[in-house]
Amino acid sequence: DVLVATPGRLLDHLQEKTITLQGVEMFVLDEADRMLDMGFIVPIRQIQKHLPRVRQNLFFSATMPSEIEKLASELLRPNPTKVSVTPQATTVERINQSIIHIEQGKKRALLTEMFADPGYTRCLVFTKTKHGADKVAAYLEAGGVQAGAIHGNKSQPQRERTLAAFKAGKLRVLVATDIAARGIDVDGVSHVVNFELPHVPEAYVHRIGRTARAGKDGTAVSFVAGDEM
Repeated sequence: DVLVATPGRLLDHLQEKTITLQGVEMFVLDEADRMLDMGFIVPIRQIQKHLPRVRQNLFFSATMPSEIEKLASELLRPNPTKVSVTPQATTVERINQSIIHIEQGKKRALLTEMFADPGYTRCLVFTKTKHGADKVAAYLEAGGVQAGAIHGNKSQPQRERTLAAFKAGKLRVLVATDIAARGIDVDGVSHVVNFELPHVPEAYVHRIGRTARAGKDGTAVSFVAGDEM
C-alpha cells in the first residue's frame, strides 16, 4: 500500500524496471525543503515522469524558504492548498535561548568546560561541516566527555550505531551537521549547542527544536564568533 524510498534508490529500480509506479495515487515528498536543497531536484523530476498524470501531490516540510517554494511550485499543480502549522521561523517558547560571544579558536575548550555541569545530560552539538563535527567530537572525547559524530560521510551502519549509543545514554554528546540531523528523533535532549551558527534562520529553528519536545523544557546555547555577528 505504501512505498517509502530515497530518490536515488527508487530511480535505480525504475531504470532496472524492477518496479512500476503506474498505480500510484498519492506522491509524498517528505523533508521537501532539504530534498530540493540537496540537489535531489533532478532525480525527483525523473521519478515524476514515471508517475500517473492524475494523482495527489503532498509536500511536507519543517521549513519552506521562498527559494525552495519556487522549486516546489514546478512540481505541484497551480495554486496548491497550503497548510501551515506554525509560522515561519518561530522558536518554541519553552526553549531557554542564549548566546555566548567567543573567539573561534576558543570554542572547543569552552564546550568541553560546559560539560562539567551535570545538567548537560544529553546534548546535541551542531557544526557547519562534516570535518568540523569529527574534530569537535574527538576534542570532547580527549577531554573525557563521551561523544560521537554523525554526518553524510559516515556509513549508514556507523550512523545507526552512534545514534543508538546516544539514545541509550552511552554517549552524552552527539555532534551533527544539519543534513545528518534531519530525522533525529531522540527524547530527552537537555541541550542544543550551536557550535557554529547556521546560514539560514529556519535551520536554527529546526536545530533547537530537537530539545523541549513533548511538553518538556530545554536549553539552546549558540557560540558566536566575531565573523558570525
